[in-house]
This record gives sequence, structure tokens and C-alpha cells, in this order.
Amino acid sequence: MSTRNEHHMVPLSVLLKREVTSEKIEKPDIVHGQASQSKKGEDFTLLKTECQRIPGDGNSTFSVFGIFDGHNGSAAAIYTKENLLNNIVGAIPTELSRDEWLAALPRALVAGFVKTDKDLQEKAKTSGTTVTFVIIDGWVVTVASVGDSRCILESAEGAVYSLSADHRLECNEEERDRVTASGGEVGRLNIVGGAQIGPLRCWPGGLCLSRSIGDMDVGEFIVPVPYVKQVKLSTAGGRLIISSDGVWDALSSETALNCCRGMPADAAAEQIVKEALHLKGLRDDTTCIVVDILPVEKLIPSVPPPKKQGKGVFKAMFKKKSSESSSHAEYSEPDVVEEIFEEGSAMLAERLDTEYPLCNMFKLFMCAVCQVDMKPKEGISVHSGSSNIGKLRSWDGPFLCSSCQAKKEAMEGKKLPRDGRSRNSSGSD
Repeated sequence: MSTRNEHHMVPLSVLLKREVTSEKIEKPDIVHGQASQSKKGEDFTLLKTECQRIPGDGNSTFSVFGIFDGHNGSAAAIYTKENLLNNIVGAIPTELSRDEWLAALPRALVAGFVKTDKDLQEKAKTSGTTVTFVIIDGWVVTVASVGDSRCILESAEGAVYSLSADHRLECNEEERDRVTASGGEVGRLNIVGGAQIGPLRCWPGGLCLSRSIGDMDVGEFIVPVPYVKQVKLSTAGGRLIISSDGVWDALSSETALNCCRGMPADAAAEQIVKEALHLKGLRDDTTCIVVDILPVEKLIPSVPPPKKQGKGVFKAMFKKKSSESSSHAEYSEPDVVEEIFEEGSAMLAERLDTEYPLCNMFKLFMCAVCQVDMKPKEGISVHSGSSNIGKLRSWDGPFLCSSCQAKKEAMEGKKLPRDGRSRNSSGSD
């Protein structure tokens, strides 16, 4: 689980400037395939390759891929699939340049996830869903995730990167601490005789996850605030695998990549699902999306060079700007994936607060979550009630409407959670 990074990252403006000042770099070809095997009928996908930042402008296209792994029914997954993208785009100010749009995207993803969750809960739907949501604009890939569906990237150079976070309580100590600090209880299911079985769950409710969209029958400490990572690929491209936990419970990232090496995207997705079922059987809905980001006219990804012995599968670090360099003009085109943004905090004040000049792109007197217009002095600062003095002042924006402020307080444990199932009942997966 990552919080705001201390290290330096390559500025987005620098990465995009390369494309303008150097020889013209064409946008990649996006080739995708999907496959699934259904057990409960609660996995849903979204695949859109011709979205437009500027309506009517064919040069402003971006692609969207999402997996929604529902639990306790399919209503939350279906609702999120149908509404999340519009809520994200609605949180991005209009008339932005491409680099401004990409810079605004991480905050808009947070707002879109929270608004979708809030709207869903107002419809009194008790189901929930994990979400792994991928936006590809040129060579820039932005991923937002809650739950335990995952997205990995293998670059054309053969390095493998995790672009999502796992919000299972069993394997995320930081999330366990956050849930208990917000008023929840973390423990295993009690059975007759006092023995405890199964994975760690959050009580009330019995959910194995600390973040999701929906789940209104569980405490508000199950938050919809996504982990977000934004990276820029080299022009050699790469392959994304976006899958529900039905795949990742059976396959490691390296196994998933190796079993479909050299295959086109549609055949690769089929092979990954087939491999997962071969190893574990059909215990859960098993869904996979493979996306190849390719140089123009290169329709099948090349096989990356073999990895050197002694090196792990995952890159420990993305290539970043040297802390000693202050000149943006001296960057040369890299051969590796570069990290632009990463943030995983569950605190809305941290996720919605933006630094200059990004903060000036957003309207001040508009709710930072639901985008409703507000009169001056009507909104409530996201920093209201913060114990952090200094920079975070209660009269500073961004601002929330009263209902979104109530949602924020509930997620932070400042309002009692709703009654839910006890530890003596069976929980949701």
C-alpha cells in the first residue's frame, strides 16, 4: 500500500514535451482481448477505445478498460460499470490541454469513485464491487483500483510492474490499521467452540476487503477511495493484464505473462483464464482483459528479451528524474517505463488537495466530489476538522457540499457505522 511518495518523479509536462519537441511520435495502436468463465455471474467489464477528451475531436481519443468484480449480488458492479466513467470525466474541468487533462486525472478518479459510491448507496443497494479502471491516452497509462482485482504491465523491454494495490485485509497491514482506527473490527469468522476460520474480515459485515464501491450494509470504513498510479511507456509499448481475483488466486504475475507469451491479445486472455482454471478449477468468476499498447503497424507484441538470472520479476523502481537535475530540456527519450504519479491514501483531504498550478484548473466554488455548484461560504473545506496545522487550514479549498462532507466524515470514522452482520455470521467475499 503506497502513500504519497517522498522520491522525485518525472514531471508529466516534461514527458509530454518530449513528444512535441522531438521527432513526432505517433499514438500507439491499442489492441485488446477479453475472456471469462462465470461461476456467480458477478464479474463485468468495460472496454471503450474511442472516447474523446474533446467531443468531436478525433485526435483527442483515449481508451478505457475496467473490471468490476461484484459480491453479494451484481447490482453494484453493473451500476459502477454504467456510471463511473461519466463521473470521472465530469470531475475534469473543461477546455484543458492534453497535459493538463492528464495531470487532473488522478484527482478526478478519486472524485469519480467516491461520487459513484455515494450515488449507489443512496439507491440502497447492498451489494459491492471491486474496481480496476485503466485509462490509456497515448503512451500514458493511468490506473485506479479498489479491492483485489489487479493490473500488471510488462514493458517491451521485459520489466514487469504492478499498477494496482491489493486491498485484501489479509495481506495489507496498513489497511487493517486504518479500518480499526476508523471504528471497525478486523478478525476471522467465529464458529461454534470459539475457533476462528477463513481469511481476515472487517466487522460488521464480514468483508475481506478494506476498499470497494457499494457495500452499504458494511461500515463506512470500507472506503471507495482508489489507489492511483500513472506511468508513461516508452514508444516500444507493452502489455497490460487486467484480471479479477479468480485469475490472481491461481496465477502469479510472471506465470500469467509467460503462459501467453507471443500470443495476440484475444488469444492471450483466453489462455490466462484457461491456465487459471486448470490450476484451481472454477471456484469464482474468472475474468481477464489483455491490452497490447503497440507501435503503429506492430500488431503482435514482440517477445521481451530473457531476464537476467538473479533479478526479480518486478522492477523495484521506475525510472525517475534525478534529484540533482533541475533542467527539463536535458531529458532524452528513455527506454523504460517512467512513473508520473502514485498515491494510495484513503484520506480525501490528501487526495483532493492539489498544488499550484493544478489547483487553479478546478473551480473553487464547486463540490470537489459531486461537482454541484455552491455559493461562496456555502462549501466546507476538505481540511475542516483536520488536526494537521500549518498548510492544511480549514478555510482553504477545495470544498465539499454538506452531503459529501458527511460522507467524508463517515469514512474517517467520525460517524458511527451502520449496523451490519456480526462475526458469527458468514461474510461476503
